[in-house]
Amino acid sequence: MKIRTGIGIDVHRLETGLPLWLGGVKIPSDKGCVAHSDGDVLIHAICDALLGAAGMRDIGYFFPDNSPAYKGIDSKILLKKTMDTLSSNGFAVSNVDSVICLQQPKLKDYIIDMRECLAEIMELGVDDIAVKATTTEQLGFEGREEGISAYATALIYKL
Repeated sequence: MKIRTGIGIDVHRLETGLPLWLGGVKIPSDKGCVAHSDGDVLIHAICDALLGAAGMRDIGYFFPDNSPAYKGIDSKILLKKTMDTLSSNGFAVSNVDSVICLQQPKLKDYIIDMRECLAEIMELGVDDIAVKATTTEQLGFEGREEGISAYATALIYKL
C-alpha cells in the first residue's frame, strides 16, 4: 500500500456582520470570513491537504474564487467534491489533523460538532479527524482579530 501525506493552509480576513463557518459548523460570532465562498478556512485547508497528498493541484484550481459557480457556496460541497475526486483517482483517506488559529471566539464547545460534520462528509470515523484550536496570544493578524487561519495535514493511501 502506498501512503501519502499532504498539508494545507487557508487564511481569510474577518469582518463584522458576516457568518463564521468552521468545519461545516456555524459558529456564533460577531465576525465572519470575507470570501468568495462561505469562507470555511478549516474545510479549505483540509481540501488542500487532501489534494496535495494525492499530487493534484490546489483548491483554487478545482474551485476558482473568480467563478460564479462557487460564489457563496457551502464549503461542505467542496469537501464532498474533493473526496469524490480522490476516490475516482483511487485514493482513500486515513486521517486528517488540523488546527484553527483565532483569537475570538473560543472554539472548544464546537470542536466535536466540527469533527462529526467532517467525518460524515468524508465517510470516516470521528476518531480519524482531529480539530484543534489555538489563539496566537494576541500576536499577528489573528491576535488582532483581523483574520483567521487554518492548517491541516492528511494521510491518504492508494487503493
